[in-house]
Amino acid sequence: MKERNVARWGLVAALALGGIVYSSWILEFFLDTGLDPVTSFLSELDAENQKYRDVFGNADVLSAILMLISGALGLLITPRRRLYVTGWIALAVFGIATIADASFPLECSGEGCPSSAPDGLLPQLHHVHALTSSVAVFAIFTAMIAFTVGAFRYREHRSLRTTGLTILILTSLATVWMLTTNSIEVSGGGNLGLGIAQRAQVLGMSLWLCTLAFAMSKPLSTWGTASPR
Repeated sequence: MKERNVARWGLVAALALGGIVYSSWILEFFLDTGLDPVTSFLSELDAENQKYRDVFGNADVLSAILMLISGALGLLITPRRRLYVTGWIALAVFGIATIADASFPLECSGEGCPSSAPDGLLPQLHHVHALTSSVAVFAIFTAMIAFTVGAFRYREHRSLRTTGLTILILTSLATVWMLTTNSIEVSGGGNLGLGIAQRAQVLGMSLWLCTLAFAMSKPLSTWGTASPR
């Protein structure tokens, strides 16, 4: 029982720290990256030509490793309920995709790049980075939805049903804002805060991970007794 309790707190720490580190982009406000947070994608921060790429790239890798640890611990020590199992697996996939994300950065970003903003719905779609980023975003949204629905289905984790649900909704709205804004920009309608939208999206993901950490801090013995299905 003691070992299980230690593992639970290890899970809490991994989730919380992973969520915090995933917001390493905030350091751009203290470092001279040369990128405009209002118009740039976060993936541009660790492009191969960026002088602080190791800072942001390594932070992503650390966060990804913590997500892999979280997924493994979650599967090992929490009740094997279908929605939660889906959530833990999705978090692990998110970790793998984020490592791949850091391993295949954009070649160039900022001024002087031959094509820092190629045509299309999303600039990243012209690079293998697009695939890894898309998988990562899809995976974490899958985890967010699975845990939120699970909290309602199994009648437990009040924080996921309140704070977590609120963050999920706001993060989804930020994602819609980002996609819509980029579509408008591509059609010549000007930039409507594309960078802000993506940063809001990622911030929401980080806050949700911390909310999940808080939910997991509840002793396993006090979890609801609903059907494990």
